[in-house]
Amino acid sequence: MSEGVSVDVSALGSISLSLEEIIERLRDLSQDLDDDDEIGSELKEVERQLHMAWRRLDKAMRRATA
Repeated sequence: MSEGVSVDVSALGSISLSLEEIIERLRDLSQDLDDDDEIGSELKEVERQLHMAWRRLDKAMRRATA
């Protein structure tokens, strides 16, 4: 971790958990929709982007606790 930088890891953990829950809800909603359906396609893209954001947040948390 960089000197002089303080990160609230518990707050990041809470955000991470919220993101996981949102991703799961989006996955549930989009499963019933066809990939050809515009709304289904958009929801799956949002899910994909949030999952990427969650992975980056997880990586940052691991660095903050190292």
